[in-house]
Parts: sequence; C-alpha cells; structure tokens
Amino acid sequence: MSNHHPAFEPLRSQTIDALNLRVEEYRHRKTGAQHIHLASDNTENVFLVALRTVPEDSRGVAHILEHTALCGSEKYPVRDPFFMMIRRSLNTFMNAFTSPDWTAYPFASQNRKDFDNLLDVYLDAVFFSRLDELDFAQEGHRLEFKEPDNPQSPLTYKGVVFNEMKGAMSSVPAQLWQALCRYLFPTTTYHHNSGGDPEHIPDLSYEQLKDFYRTHYHPSNAIFMTYGDIPAEEHQRQFEEKALHRFEPLDTVIAVGEEKRYHAPITVEEAYPLEAGVDPTDKHHLVMGWLLGNITNLDETLETQLLTSVLLDNSASPLLHALETTDLGQSPSPLCGLDDSQYELTFACGLEGCTHEAIPAIEQLILETLENVAENGVPAELLESALHQLELQQREVGGDGFPYGLQLIMACLPAATHRADPIALLDLDTALVKLREKVQAPDFIPALVRRWLLDNPHRLRLTLRPDTEFSERAQQAEQQRLEKINQQLTDDDRQRIVERAKALQERQVQKDDDSILPKVGLEDIPQSMSYTEGSRAPLDSAQPEGSVLSRYGAGTNGLVYQQVTCKLPALAEDQQSLLPLYCNALTEVGLGDKDYLAVQRWQASAVGGISASATVRGATDDVQNIDGYFSLSTKALSRHTDAMNELLSATLTAPRFDESSRLKELVSQMRARREQSITGNGHSLAMLAACAGMAPSARLTHRLSGLEGIAYLKTLDRNLKDPEALQAYARQLTDLHERIESAPREFLLVGEPQELDGLSQRIARHWSATPAAPDFQAFALPTTHETVREGWLTGTQVNFCAQAYRTVPSEHPDAAPLTVLAGFLRNGYLHRTIREQGGAYGGGASQDNNIAAFRFFSYRDPRLADTLKDFEAAVDWLLSSEHEWQPVEEAILGVVSALDKPASPAGEARQTYQSELFGRTREKRETFRNRVLAVTLADIQRVANTYLKPEQASTAVVSHSGERATLEALGLTIREL
Repeated sequence: MSNHHPAFEPLRSQTIDALNLRVEEYRHRKTGAQHIHLASDNTENVFLVALRTVPEDSRGVAHILEHTALCGSEKYPVRDPFFMMIRRSLNTFMNAFTSPDWTAYPFASQNRKDFDNLLDVYLDAVFFSRLDELDFAQEGHRLEFKEPDNPQSPLTYKGVVFNEMKGAMSSVPAQLWQALCRYLFPTTTYHHNSGGDPEHIPDLSYEQLKDFYRTHYHPSNAIFMTYGDIPAEEHQRQFEEKALHRFEPLDTVIAVGEEKRYHAPITVEEAYPLEAGVDPTDKHHLVMGWLLGNITNLDETLETQLLTSVLLDNSASPLLHALETTDLGQSPSPLCGLDDSQYELTFACGLEGCTHEAIPAIEQLILETLENVAENGVPAELLESALHQLELQQREVGGDGFPYGLQLIMACLPAATHRADPIALLDLDTALVKLREKVQAPDFIPALVRRWLLDNPHRLRLTLRPDTEFSERAQQAEQQRLEKINQQLTDDDRQRIVERAKALQERQVQKDDDSILPKVGLEDIPQSMSYTEGSRAPLDSAQPEGSVLSRYGAGTNGLVYQQVTCKLPALAEDQQSLLPLYCNALTEVGLGDKDYLAVQRWQASAVGGISASATVRGATDDVQNIDGYFSLSTKALSRHTDAMNELLSATLTAPRFDESSRLKELVSQMRARREQSITGNGHSLAMLAACAGMAPSARLTHRLSGLEGIAYLKTLDRNLKDPEALQAYARQLTDLHERIESAPREFLLVGEPQELDGLSQRIARHWSATPAAPDFQAFALPTTHETVREGWLTGTQVNFCAQAYRTVPSEHPDAAPLTVLAGFLRNGYLHRTIREQGGAYGGGASQDNNIAAFRFFSYRDPRLADTLKDFEAAVDWLLSSEHEWQPVEEAILGVVSALDKPASPAGEARQTYQSELFGRTREKRETFRNRVLAVTLADIQRVANTYLKPEQASTAVVSHSGERATLEALGLTIREL
C-alpha cells in the first residue's frame, strides 16, 4: 500500500484494472473512522464524508440536520459558510445529501488550493457545527404570524425543509415510494420518511436535533471517501489535524437491523390528491413490492440485478412487455425495478392510470407472467444481453452529471454504510465471471423467480386511489392545527414568536465577516479552458463531396461512441409538434422485417442504449436566426462496433411505424413521464414558458418540451383511442421520417486514439454515401418578439415562479456581464430573500445566451406575488446600494467554474462536437470566457439598467388551484393542465 498517516492503519489495497485505479482501505486507530481512497491519476479530486443516520420517525431530523450543520461552525462562525464557499470556490461539485440511512457531504475540485479550502470548511461544518437555534428555525420549521410583527394575525408554518418536502411529496411517485417502504418495512428505519413528512416535521424540537447530532455526527460513525491524484496520506493528515484528534471512540454502534418478515402477502390501499374537476375513474396506481436479500451479499445482489434486467430491462423483457401491452392501465409504474440503495433490496412493478376494478386483474397478470418465466425460463439471448449490459455499465467512464470519482464513491457507499465490502462492488469482473458460470444452468432464472418473488411471502399489493378532496382536507387539517395552537398561546408565547421572527430577519440581513473563510481568486483560474481536439474529413476519401466524419480520441476504456447527425429539414407546424414523439418512437419500433420486440433484443445485445434527439439553437450573433439538427446516438464495446453500425443504419433507414398499438403505448408512457416531471422540474418549465416569446428556439422548446408540450401530449393520448386518429398519426411519423432520412448527414466517432483509423473504416463500410434530396430546404422558424404573462395550474402543492427579460446572444459584448450579473444577484440578494426569508427551497437567476434571455426563478416556493416583487427588488438593490469588488469576483468564479467543469472523456468530445456544429467554435468560447474574466461592477450595473426593465418582463408561474385568485389578480392568463 502507499504511504499513510500514523493515525491510520492500512487494511488492504486492490488494483482494479477495469477502472484504472487502486482502492485503498484504512481505519483510524483511535476512533475507528473508515477511510476508503480511490487512487487515480485524475486531477479532479473528490471528497465525501458520510455519517450513518438512522431516523426513528418521519420528523425529518437527518434532513434538517444536513441543512443546519452547514449554517456555521466553530472555526467559521458565519451564518452561511456552505453557500459562501460555493461563491469563493472553483469547485466542480459541491452539495450535501440525505438518504434513508446515511447523510453525505461531498465536493470536487480540479484546483488543489481550492480542494484544501473546501476540505477545511467541510470538516469543521460536519464535526464542529454550531447548530444555532435560529438556523434550525430557518432551515427546518418555525411558527410565524402571517404578518410577522402582528401577533393577532393568523399563524403559519415556515421553513426551507418544510416547504421542500411539501413540494417533494406533491409527486405521486414519491407518495408511492413512501407508502411502499412504510409497509415493506414495518419495523426498521425505512418505515419512516427520512426527508421528513410535512405533517410531522413541526413535531421536531431543537433539542432532538442536537441529540441526534451528538450521537450520529461522530468519527466512529463516519466514512471518509476520497478519489483522485492526491495521496491518501495527505488526506489523512488533514483529517487528523483538523478533526479526528479531538475525539474519543464512541461506544454506540449505529446500524440498520434485519426487517421482520411477513408470513403472508399483505394488501393495502391509500389515497393520494387529485386535482378537483379531474375524472378519477382511471387514475389509480397499483404497485406490487417484494423485500429481497441484503446488499452485504454481493453474489445475491448481482443475481437480483440480473433478474431485474431480464424481467424489466426493455420492451422485449417478459414482465415489462406484459405491463406495456395490457389494456388494464396507462403505462408501467415509475417504481418498476430494483432498489439497491438500502440495506435490504426491494423489487417493485405495477401499472398507473388504471381503474379500481382492474386492480385484481393487474395483480393476476403480474403473477401469471412470473409463473410463466418460472415454468418456461427465458431465451439464452436475453440472459446474454443482460450480462452484456452489466459489463458495459461496469466499464463505462462516466462523469457527465456527477464527477466520475463521485459516481464511483456513491456506488460503493451503501456497502460501506452497512459494513460490507465496498471494494467488491467496484471490482465486478470476478463476480461477473462467476455469474456467467451460474447462468449456464437452465433453471437459474426460474429458480430466482421462485425464490425471490413467487415463493416470497414478504409481498405487498399497494393501491393508491385518487381523491379530489384530499388536498383540501389536508390544508384544512393544517389550518385547524395552527388555529388550535393559536388559541393556546399566551401573550408571552405570542411575543416570543414575534421576537424570534424579528431576530431571524435581523440575522438574515446581517453582514458577516466572510474574510475568515478561505478563498481562491481570479489569479487561481487557468489562463485558458481545456479543449478536446478532433478532426473532420470525408467519411470516404474516394467521395470527398460525401458525408463528413468528425473523430475524437479519448480514454473511453474500450467503449466506442457514434452519432449520425442530419440537418433538420423544413417542417410544417404540425410536423414540428411531432419531433419529440418521433425521436422517442424511432428507437422503440420495429426495423425492416423485425418487429419492435426483436429490435429491443437486438439493441440489448449490441449496444448500451440508442437514442434520437432534435436540437434547435439560435446563432451566436442573432437568436432569431436558427439552425437545427437531428441526431441518432449510441455506444458499444469496441468488439461490437460492426453490430452497432448495422443497428444504427437500420434505425435510420428502415423503421416501421405500422405497429399501431406500440405507437399508442409509447405516447401513453411519454405522457405519464412528462406529467410526473412537473413537481421536480417546475422551475425549468416556468422559465421555458416565460421565455417563449423571446426567440424562435425558445418558443419551440416550450411547445415541444415545456408545459405546452405536456398539454399537447395529453390531448394526443386521448385522441389516439380513435383507430382512425391512430392510423393518421402513424402516417405523420412516416412522412416526418422520410424528410429527415433524405437530409444531409454527417458522423461523429469517439474512441481510444489508437483505434480510430480501424473504427473509421468500419463506419465507411456500413454507410453508403447517400446524397441529400436535391431540393432540400433547411429547418426555419418565424421570428418572435412577444411578452408572456401566464399562470399554469397543476397538481403541485407549492409554486414555481419565473420572470424573463430579452437580452443578447453570446457574441454580444454584454452577454458576459449579464451572465456574471445572474450570479451576483443570486449570491447577494435572491438567496437571502427567496430562500432564507421566503422559505422556498431554491431561487436564483441565469442568462441563457442561446435564446438571449435573462431569467429569474424560484423552486418549491410557498410564496407567489411577493417572490415576483423580490425579482424586481433585486435589480433595485443592485442599482441603489453600494457594492464591493469581492462579490463581483465571486460571481465571475462561479461562471468560470461552470465553463471549465470537466465531463467524461467521451462527454467532452461530444460537447465539443455539438458546440462546433452550432457555430460555438473554440475561439468564440475563449472570447466569451475572457470577457467574463474582465467584467467589472460598472458593467453589471449597466447591463441591469439596460435590459432588466420591469415593464418589459415576461412572467410565468406554475402553481395550483388554491392560487387561482392570486394569479388572476396579477393579470396572468390562466392555463390548466
């Protein structure tokens, strides 16, 4: 093993060739704290400290503690060091998470000085938090009068987590999951809502929060995990010097116990809120759930993952096929699949959009499908494809969402949490070899189905029935509770509530001495951005006028990424509306003489997923001038390159849109997914709506992917019940495909540098130089300059507010100060007024150069009209107050950090290709970055005064029926979903 600090003892070390890293495991001698280090040559270093947190109720103690711990510590006694450090850092990731059985604090940075700064703040926040009672009131919950200084006004509940969980629990999938866990886990911590149930959060006391911190936030209960090129010894020195040497061992062992097993299946029915006026007949949800083994047994975990893949991986998988093709419901439940994030595994499947009368038949369908698999097994090719997918997932270098190192850390965190073997979860090659041997037995899958599902009595049938009066009753119950508390308050109690509200407001506006926090400055920023170099040349040198191939060499760990790109042709408005439906259907229908089931099996055996997309963007100097492309993308192990090209070619040249029932299923599934996305994505949808009049591409995105698109999908789904409408829809898809297939095309290839020549030759062999149609006309949209004022009513319990202003595209000199302005307003004003004082889970601003629009937004917000006022007040604050240079520098750091954020090797290549496709050349991107670095306070004040004029604002709000009167009073046009 490598060198280590004397306070730690080495336990073991193992090199994992498939991941190009070495895993080292250590134990702190005094406290028993665990340190797992993933040694890599990657300069993006990652840190995470996790605490085992096991709540015994649904008051949200672990979640509220996660928030409150970041509000000031012993060494850094400022009000908000976490958000302050976000502004003073070049981090590539910075957050905190609460799961049902652990709480984690991760960050990542490519800058060593920045990494050490963040580590210092994180260690102090976790192990020496101040836990101020006012921070608990702000982040968790508090009672406050509707008029804070008027003790005779009505009482309300406030608090960031309280409102966050109100929003989160508006989601039907979240309600399904909580109900499923409540009954599958009758005795362990998973019975409770670890995030906090809004009904129970007000029962949590400040003393209970502090008690939980004392027992859970201790090194003896901690797991330190690191990744990157900083040696383990250097991490351990900082752990010891800055935290661990001050602790004695903790005798208490915090762990999740085995669940008490049922002797027979149970049946449960609960209600969920449905908007008033909606027909509830076919809005029921049915989920069947099973409790399986625990994750400490790697072999059993892999077996259940394989079983889940065989049953549910794609539309040709037997259980998913049964759920997709039945007329008993609208689409498969979003809970379908295996959850392996907790101590004991759960498997679930079911249907949504069904009638109450269909529930027994759905249960029978599921059990009969499983019986059929147990009786007859599955084809060998299905098993081979499932193993192929497991291998591909193991080999792929990620990092396009989370940093790659954090993905690896999160993969082994559940095992570490439950004191199992985290290294085994990373080194799957040996276990996969063993699994391949097991699947040779013809009874392997049937035996698993019998053991874990058919013969497993710990089974639940859960029905969620719609109730159009549920929300009103819940609101009445909350009001009655508040009224009862109000009646029991003494004059002294009332005065204390008023004084606390005043003290909290004073604390929220106080100016802390942030100079005590470490920081990086503009001098620490690299002079230029990293860039993935590629090359462009004719695909076939014998036909220089034919298609072009763009090639990028990258460390892909044996995977190959390919993309076929076609110019979007001119489309009528009704054809434009079909674009997302066409892209979704293209990779889900039959090809040539193969039906869609055969194609699903083909895809699973050859590639790691295949997807189609259409992208439209404005030019860098004029957003009214748009360009559009269609892309068909996939990835595969290099040994499957020929099979990948055959599949890609067939998908683009021979799709069949004659499987009518399949087309109808796909629309229903897409509608269900999009409707479920509202509660988690409401701020983005509100911003799309507010920007719809700013640019042609913004209008199109709102129509296709925004709230307009969801409304269109709902109407289409209803209409396709008519067979003639369904046939017409199939013809429209065929016509649209013919136009795209005949468009000019080019190719993208990303692979290991030494393999590019051979891979290029394989592409050329599979693709003939088909000329584009001679009369080809490129995609175009009319210009748009409209002001939007809309209020959208949905099933959410909270609000998502957005306001937008027309600005300039990326090549304009003002684009850089506008982008910095967004961070300046977010850091200096909006975070305080929208989140801390207003109680929303989040809020901020951003400049979108692609549509030349500046947007304000709030997320899971209890307020509405006051938030819109705060958006305008932010500009007044900027223009009327005195400001120092430091917050400008912090806003610049945030922009540059986002611009320089690394992706996976393949992801960076794809991003470069996509940028250059739309004219975002390296030179233009570097020019914009340099302009950002040169922004001054005067610049951001000037652009705010120039572009953010209240009379020019467009406004859109995603809300609920209880706010109809407020929306109307604001003069917003009411739209209903």
